[in-house]
Amino acid sequence: MEIAFRSKSLRDTCESANMLQEQFDSNVAEKVKHRLADLRAASSVSDVVLGSLKEIANTQGEKLSIDLCDGYQIIFQANHIELPLSADGKVDWSVVTRIKVLNIKKESG
Repeated sequence: MEIAFRSKSLRDTCESANMLQEQFDSNVAEKVKHRLADLRAASSVSDVVLGSLKEIANTQGEKLSIDLCDGYQIIFQANHIELPLSADGKVDWSVVTRIKVLNIKKESG
């Protein structure tokens, strides 16, 4: 799968082990690296088996999170010019092959 990032600074952080270590503890930094590798290796989002994918509330299924550890998660959305939609009008994640990472944050509440 192809991965883009919300900003250059987020991309730089995710692509640098040192920057990940500066921003997160070592467990979270390692999980970020592993989950991004899992996402890159997958054919589509639905092929990702680790990390417990969840729909983000109030986004009508357009954003998902994937668990890391210690309450942290990666938030992402489909990054296709035309979103692949299912019959019910939601994103058809089984055919999404391009994503954009929006944030890495601690799950609230």
